Amino acid sequence: MAEKLGIYVHIPFCKHKCDYCDFYSLAGAEEQTERYQKALLAHMAETAPLAKGWEVDAVYFGGGTPLMLGTKALIQVLDFIKKHFKVTRDAEITVEANPESVDFATLRALRRAGFNRLSLGMQSACDAELKAVGRIHDFAQVEAAVQAARKAKLKNVSLDLIYGLPGQTSESWEKTLDAAVALGPEHISGYGLKVEDGTPLAVRVAAGESLPDDDAQADAYLAMVSRLEAAGYQQYEISNFAKEGFPSRHNLKYWTLSPYLGFGPGAHSDFGDRRYAFLRDLEGYITAVESGGRLLSEETVIPRRERGSEYLMLRLRTTHGIEEWEYRREFFMDFDPVLALLTDYERQGWAERRDRRWRFTPEGFLRSNVLIGQLLEVQERSTLPGTLKYMSRKGT
Repeated sequence: MAEKLGIYVHIPFCKHKCDYCDFYSLAGAEEQTERYQKALLAHMAETAPLAKGWEVDAVYFGGGTPLMLGTKALIQVLDFIKKHFKVTRDAEITVEANPESVDFATLRALRRAGFNRLSLGMQSACDAELKAVGRIHDFAQVEAAVQAARKAKLKNVSLDLIYGLPGQTSESWEKTLDAAVALGPEHISGYGLKVEDGTPLAVRVAAGESLPDDDAQADAYLAMVSRLEAAGYQQYEISNFAKEGFPSRHNLKYWTLSPYLGFGPGAHSDFGDRRYAFLRDLEGYITAVESGGRLLSEETVIPRRERGSEYLMLRLRTTHGIEEWEYRREFFMDFDPVLALLTDYERQGWAERRDRRWRFTPEGFLRSNVLIGQLLEVQERSTLPGTLKYMSRKGT
């Protein structure tokens, strides 16, 4: 059976950058779309032979706002991927969109071309909160976009939400959660607002603007977990919830250490025991493809021991969690120090064991950065020779 691979395509164009956005995207660069598309396809054609023998079961067009490339161009890129890579019949093919960027005709054309999942940036049901962070849509446009998706026969719709927005209250957050559930998406992602350096929001906060504090964000997170569970959405990762059968296959690539190839400026890849990223520079990326210059901004070979650290760090973001012998078998590392710490977390209500697997509780997810850091510290202190000796005694 062929191994499965994901593909991420970064479209770095947008109409307007939101005040909190730290992703690599550019407003007002539409004149570069045609040249960028050509570079993107050339880069894919050059890379495709490396993926011979792999089956692509997830393709994700992210941004920016992918539709800024144009509907026809997006379809051409997808067709190119299907021609040069072995894409499975049931592949999950996602396009991100802002509510104001889609309509029925566009979504119908995309669905007919093979796109089968729409990830929509709703963020809030409160227009004042949207305006406060520079979103250029209102909630009525979110409703219209979901209606257009259903009319276009898209059966997998995801909504992104943000808690901790300027002026957000517990009441307005509950209103947003209720509104999102009422729209009936198959998937919902909810993220706490982060103030990233260099963004307009960071400037505003430095000038004295206040935001909901950490306690308010924690309350909002727990309210989200409870509300979405009651509505039939299963939490499968810290920030992600899905109806049965609809977890994001693309997102799970990251959290389960599955291989994926990224294309475009700022895109990351994890393939062939290497993790690498491309230049966060549109002109630099295009020029490098055209001239055969250096595309990479970073590259790292990942040894097995480091993969063991990533296993803890990323799998514990999911509700599937980690399992002792999976860890020992894959990474030849001693689980006992990790087990001792997880047992302590269990006593404090931060972790739980189900069917031999350990995972964080919602309260544990709130503290996950600290808890995972502690687990990585005890892992670092464990030694490979001791692990091998222990495993030999156990007959593995």
